[in-house]
Amino acid sequence: MIRKLLVANRGEIARRVFATCRALGIETVAVHSDADADAPFVAEADQAVRLPGNAPAETYLRIDLVLDAARRCGADAVHPGYGFLAENAEFATAVADAGLTWVGPPAKAIAAMGDKLAAKALLAEAGVPMLPTWTDPGQVTDFPVLVKASAGGGGRGMRVVRDAAGLTEAVAGARREAAAAFGDDTVFIERYVERGRHVEVQIFGDSLGTVVALGARDCSIQRRHQKIVEEAPGVLAGEVRERLHEAAVAAGRAVDYVGAGTVEFLLAPDGEIHFLEMNTRLQVEHPVTELTTGLDLVRLQLLVAEGGALPLAATPPATGHAIEVRLCAEDPAHGYRPATGTLHRFALPGVAAEFGPLTTPGVRLDSGVVDGSAVSIHYDSMLAKVIAWAPTRAEAARGATAPVLAGLPSGWRNVPAFPQVIRFAGPDGEAIETRYRLDRSGGLAEWSVSSADSAGTATPEGGTGPATPAVALVEAYPERVVLDVDGVRRTYRVHRVGSQVFVDGPEGAMSLTELPRFPLPTAELAAGSLVAPLPGTVARVHVRVGQRVAAGDLLLTLEAMKLEHPVLAPTDGLVAELPVPAGGQVDTAAVLAVVTPDEESPS
Repeated sequence: MIRKLLVANRGEIARRVFATCRALGIETVAVHSDADADAPFVAEADQAVRLPGNAPAETYLRIDLVLDAARRCGADAVHPGYGFLAENAEFATAVADAGLTWVGPPAKAIAAMGDKLAAKALLAEAGVPMLPTWTDPGQVTDFPVLVKASAGGGGRGMRVVRDAAGLTEAVAGARREAAAAFGDDTVFIERYVERGRHVEVQIFGDSLGTVVALGARDCSIQRRHQKIVEEAPGVLAGEVRERLHEAAVAAGRAVDYVGAGTVEFLLAPDGEIHFLEMNTRLQVEHPVTELTTGLDLVRLQLLVAEGGALPLAATPPATGHAIEVRLCAEDPAHGYRPATGTLHRFALPGVAAEFGPLTTPGVRLDSGVVDGSAVSIHYDSMLAKVIAWAPTRAEAARGATAPVLAGLPSGWRNVPAFPQVIRFAGPDGEAIETRYRLDRSGGLAEWSVSSADSAGTATPEGGTGPATPAVALVEAYPERVVLDVDGVRRTYRVHRVGSQVFVDGPEGAMSLTELPRFPLPTAELAAGSLVAPLPGTVARVHVRVGQRVAAGDLLLTLEAMKLEHPVLAPTDGLVAELPVPAGGQVDTAAVLAVVTPDEESPS
């Protein structure tokens, strides 16, 4: 029986495991880097051990330090979470050799599925359908293809290639990223399926030989090959669902699987399924399966790790529908790239449960952060997961019409006390700033308009003078707005073309130009300067000072938050400066390279 569990991970998954442990009366131990010393998961553990340093390679990936922490705290079991050492067969073996209970699949199964090439060969023999695969780029004749890292996942090391010209660089880039992320630069190439859906099956096995499929999830909505929206049950034809379940269970049985695992497939438009990979751990998206099956998957992990039998022998029926959205620290004004800094405010209205089940339709929150949490360059950008559950898919997908969020207007924000701010350029170019705030019933709570010449404020309860009448919002649609102004109802027609907004009302017509909400920085830099979009490390410099480059050439690669960010030449010219060498760390807006355009290059 497990009495004290060490979680060899951080953030949201550590808090998730701790929540089940508290319910079962199991003591908990956290390990943490210096950057995570004040993180919520550390405070929630019964005991915590510092892993000196910040980078994963010197902290969370150190098997010796993690096992020493378990010994020092008297832990008798280890849960790996996901990421870091979760799919490391050496770690699983070391935990067992130390006399501790490993809350995960056997090391043999992890090793078998960790090498994706070997896994494909093994499962193909078990009858699991596969995509055509190559290891030699010279053998590829049909495009498009997908270059993938053999040792990893999460989209790292993955490249879509649509013609032979781009294959060599794609393979080289995938190798670099795979080596940095997983310590193994082995890659392979497989046929890319256009408009394919990414579906996966949650499986569970016990040490008595039972392997059960717990339903299929759809994870097709992705960005940069990383999932951002997941749902269960996946919307699938009955016979497709059966084939997925059968193939997933066959994969589990082929490696004598024990514990929680996920078998991922690509569903082609014609209904054919193809194996992608098997993840030998709990998945980030496991809450959607929990909410639709009523099962606590972490509790099941602990149960089978203790040698217990699964409490079910067949796929349970799905109850309702669940949709999960990942909340990440990102900069939407710059292509949703990862962002770092302090999270000053984190509040999600209407949350019915955290890390646990829902008894009525509502929203569950699994979060790794609170107000004041620091988002570091050392780890990925995910902050939390928001999971909605309701009787039907349509109800689960709603926002403002969902019962738990009924009081929130569409486009809700997590600081409703502050007004929305929109800035326009008026007909004569003057700056006009409008502010408004809606109450929870959708009514206009306050508003203001200001310009260089005048300013006025008012609320629906009363104006501040003749120039600022009391205004109430009656109706608002994309092309029509109805206002009550001092007891007189007025209708305004609105037409938008790009950033241009035309308004036609009782007082006449007006043309406004919406100004950018987040204007780009205008700091003076040398012509041709390329700056870091976020803090990180220069992983590789591909050119030298004085080298002639063409627009689009790869100059250097910046590694940040577990992703590679290529820095490309903006124009034809000469490389004038490379101020940061490979291995150097940079902050946001640091100059990485200067390219002198050809027309400015010295003759």
